[in-house]
Amino acid sequence: MPPEMVFGSMPQDELTPFLKHRQIDATRYEPECNVTLYRDGTNTVLFDVGSGPDFMPTSGKLLDTLSAVNLSPEDVSHVVFTHAHPDHIWGVLDDFDDLLFANATHHFGRTEWDYWWNPATVETIGEDRAAFAVGAKRRMEAIQDQVMFFDDGQEILPGIAARASIGHTPGHMAFEIRQGSDSAMVVGDALGNPHVAFERPDWHSGTDQDPQTAAATRSLLLDQLAEEQMKVIGFHLPDGGIGRVEKTGSAYRFIGKPS
Repeated sequence: MPPEMVFGSMPQDELTPFLKHRQIDATRYEPECNVTLYRDGTNTVLFDVGSGPDFMPTSGKLLDTLSAVNLSPEDVSHVVFTHAHPDHIWGVLDDFDDLLFANATHHFGRTEWDYWWNPATVETIGEDRAAFAVGAKRRMEAIQDQVMFFDDGQEILPGIAARASIGHTPGHMAFEIRQGSDSAMVVGDALGNPHVAFERPDWHSGTDQDPQTAAATRSLLLDQLAEEQMKVIGFHLPDGGIGRVEKTGSAYRFIGKPS
């Protein structure tokens, strides 16, 4: 994707040495896309579904990855959305525009749903993102008969609670998963990369629809994750997206591949 989508609104005089020091190529932006699978013996849950075949030529691999763990779309009982950007919701439809997870209940935050369902959104979101709004509405129309809505703080399934993490989109949600003393946070795009988002969470990202609110959300999430040593699962974080957060002074660090 165009690097300026992330880096364009950041302070360039500080960004350039920051990226160079960390050997980050500022001319390429190829984030991972990690769909989270959760199974508890009763429920088979997907957090987000990727973009399917219609967004980027390198996307649309979800069926292959499900097959690799001996699952079919029919096995999925619940689909839970962090938000409705193309790489998170467009994958609800298959190559024939049929509903891919036909047996699943689709869980959507009420604020996020209302935003994308509103016909005014396509007129106000900006020309470069108008296709996002059109595409989201079409997918939402396809799943509307199988949707359950939830609000911030609500337990949507046993051991899974919604956590408002707005800014990237108006109704973006993270999810706390807890079993006994073990816990993890599915953060979606609230933490969108493993470098700037952690070390300079105050810098505004061009991918966020409300950059100022998103920056405040990042700081709050990072504080909680570091203090509680909770596993983090990020949609665009590396090596499968699973790791922990370590606080180093006033900044944070993503530690991948936990033991």
